[in-house]
Order: sequence, then structure tokens, then C-alpha cells
Amino acid sequence: MLANFISPDTTDSRLGIKARYRMLVDGKSVDAASGRAIDRVSPGHAGVIVGTWPEASADDVGLAIAAARRAFDAGPWPRMSGGERSRLMFKVAELILANQEELAVAESLEVGKPIAQARGEIGFCADLWSYAAGQSRALEGQTHNNIGDDRLGLVLREPVGVVGIITPWNFPFIIASERVPWAIGAGCAVVLKPSEFTSGTSIRMAELAREAGIPDGVFNVVTGYGDPAGQILAEDSRVDMVAFTGSVRVGTKLGEIAARSVKRVGLELGGKGPQIVFDDADLQAAADGIAYGVYHNAGQCCISGSRLLVQEGIRDALMERVLDISRKVTFGDPLNEKTKIGAMISEAHTAKVQSYVDAGVADGAELLLGGTRAGEGKGLYFAPTVFSGVNSDMSIAREEIFGPVLSTMSFKTADEAVALANSSEFGLSASVWSTNLENALQSIRRIRAGRCWINSVIDGTPELPIGGYKKSGLGRELGRYGFDEYSQFKGIHVTLGRPAPWFG
Repeated sequence: MLANFISPDTTDSRLGIKARYRMLVDGKSVDAASGRAIDRVSPGHAGVIVGTWPEASADDVGLAIAAARRAFDAGPWPRMSGGERSRLMFKVAELILANQEELAVAESLEVGKPIAQARGEIGFCADLWSYAAGQSRALEGQTHNNIGDDRLGLVLREPVGVVGIITPWNFPFIIASERVPWAIGAGCAVVLKPSEFTSGTSIRMAELAREAGIPDGVFNVVTGYGDPAGQILAEDSRVDMVAFTGSVRVGTKLGEIAARSVKRVGLELGGKGPQIVFDDADLQAAADGIAYGVYHNAGQCCISGSRLLVQEGIRDALMERVLDISRKVTFGDPLNEKTKIGAMISEAHTAKVQSYVDAGVADGAELLLGGTRAGEGKGLYFAPTVFSGVNSDMSIAREEIFGPVLSTMSFKTADEAVALANSSEFGLSASVWSTNLENALQSIRRIRAGRCWINSVIDGTPELPIGGYKKSGLGRELGRYGFDEYSQFKGIHVTLGRPAPWFG
């Protein structure tokens, strides 16, 4: 057993919580009509069931869509003032904080992430709801008063309608909180379909929204598998927009389905984020950030900094520091407060990560550390893994591994670093480490990625937009731009006085 592995504590009393959740449709807690349910086994504690939720059919989802449609077409929510909506959304944020520990434990057990990380994420989500609540009363259109003495132009902002939101398993509470408050803050009604692996906290979010006074039908949650429960959101003509976060393969399929009814689509898909380290960087800070960037959430993060691009002159010194951290970082039991890296989401995914590591070795990359599973029989864990000698043709440099695997390449000049960063088909995130601000800014300006950092990684704030370039997606979430994603804009031409006659 690796010295930095924290073995799961099977006597932890929190493992005795087997929560049974019900979907929320039109303000009511309901089971699937079939009675079928999905049991979630903790990925960090072998054999322990930590949650159960309904397995919805397309018909079950259809009922949620109908409820959202009624809430939007005939309910009070889209017609409320921004101030009224804001007040209720602030209450949701308060309730999230009031239930932070319960939500954090559930998130930790369902996803396998460290409890300290989960606790921080729940607090951040309350901030997301608070920001969206404040901004929702400040949404505006435009006026054009300079188009002529007898003409006035108005641009009205209106909610897009019923929105289907499909979220993945790695950050279920955060990703829902990056979308739902912006959608309902714009006046929309929502049907949320979380991953079948991690549905419990999403249901609790909707229950807290109901407790806060969000009207029935505005925020619905259905649970089940992508086909049929998620796919129907793209197929059903009563849904005006679908927002999906997940793989390129599934996102492309949903986009094709939605196009048949000319449905608006928002997509946040894969990533292969570069971390560029120049020779003038603070190496200790960079090494710490690199480790965090690739090991956060066990590497199961679309904005993971999984490609390390390091300038040749500092390669050895930087790698020594990265390897030192990688050998010492604690991983294992998600419920242990000292754990930094938790469990993998499933057996199939763990095997997939192993296959990428094996392919990297077969392609000639040098495995410096890790590359193996840990804690066999105790849970799904993968050791921190570092490769060097990687080239751009290798699968570990091109494809999204979604595990704690760092692929290292070197460069000589800034132009070469930018070219390597842009050589990926993805463009979701990127980091630059340099104490020369001009060099850092000029480099980041040329990198085609939607979410970038200078001298940090995987940082976030509600004010800044997120989203991808290239195959990493379409649209933007968060900030004021996030409300545009869920809004329609109507141009109105007003004639003042009597218009000039067309006939006679």
C-alpha cells in the first residue's frame, strides 16, 4: 500500500446514511411511475449504498416538461418583477448555507470527492445563487433614441422559455448552480436531469428552492439514465432550450437532435487544459498549482490542467518539485479531512484511465510516478500519475483522460508554447505561469480557450463567464453573459406621430 494512501474508514457513522430521494415535479416529490429506482454505491467505500433515486422513463420526464411549460406559459414566475424573483433566489442561497454540511456529506459520498472539497463547493454554490439573485433584478434591454425625431427603438429582454439542463457526475451541485439560477433568474422554467451516478444533491437543491418559495413547476428535477430521461429534453418540442455539460460524443448527439426542432443549445464539453510554465515563473507556486490543477477531483474535471508545457531551462527543477508533491499528496478516504484526492466515479471509468496510462507507456512516454490503482477491494482509487517525454501525437496528450494523470512536454519559445497549447481540438481552459505580466498576458491572449488563469488554476468567481472554444462547446455561463444564454431579445420599432402615407 502506498504511504500517502488513506484507507477508507468503514466505521464512519456517515456511511450509515442511505438517503432515499424522490424527483421533484410541479412542486411535488414523486417516484418513477414504474417504481424502478437506482442505487448508488459509494465509489470510495466498496459495497456501501449511499443513495437511491427514481429511474425515470421518457413519460416521467414528459410530466416534468408539461409542468415547466405550464409554469412558464401561465404561472407567475416569468411575470414577476426582477425584485420579487431576486428575493426568493436569495432565500435559496441562505438555505444552501444552512444545509451545507448535509449537502457536503452527500456530495462526498455520491461523487467520491474529499469532504473538505465538497464543503467548499457547497459554500461557493451559495455565492453563485446570491450573485444571480442580485443580477436578476438588474437585467435590462436597450433604447435607441437617435434613429429619428419620429422614431424610437426598444430592445426587450425576455426569457427563452422552458430549459432542459443536463449535468454530469463530477460536480453535480456546482454545475447545476452555474446554470439553474441564471435560467430562472432570467424568468425561465427548468427541468434538470442530473447524472444517474450523482442525483441526490440536485434533488435537494430543488427541494430547498421549493422551501424558499420558488413557485411550483419552475424548478423540476428528474433522475435516470441519459437515454431516455435526458434525450427526451432535446427531442420534446415543448422544451425551448437544452443546456448540456458532458462529453463531446453525447453533446454532439444532443445538438443534432435539438437541431431538428431548431432548439437553442448550450454545450460545455471536453477539455485538455494546458498549463504553460515559463522560465521566469515562481517554481514552487507553479508546482503546487500544477499538482492542484491535475489532481483536483481526482482529475475528473473538464478544466483540469492535464497538459504541462514547461520551458526547457527549468524542466528538471520544476519536475523535481511536482514529483515531490505528487509523492506526498494524500489520497483515499473521501470522508477523511486530510484527504486531498478522493475516489474515481466508477469501475468502468477507473479501467478507462488505466487504459490511457498503459497506452502512454506503449507509445514511449516515460512514466515517472504512479500509473496504478490503489486500495483494491476498499474503493475506486488511482494513484497520482506523472508522464514525461510526451509528444503531441500520443493519446495521453490529445485525449481527455479524466483522471489524475499529468502529461509533460517541453518548449523553447513562447510561440512554440502557444502553438502546443492550441494544437488540441479542445479549448476549454488554460493557465500561464510567469512573473512577467506582459509575457503572460500576450501568451494567454493567443490561446484559444474560454476560461484562463495567470499564476493560478481552477479558480472561479460568479462574475466571470465560462465556456469553450472549438470542440469544448457553445455559449457562455456565469457573469452577466450567463443571462444572455437564457434570454431572447425582441426589437420594437415605435413610430411617433402619424407616419408618411404609402398610398395616396
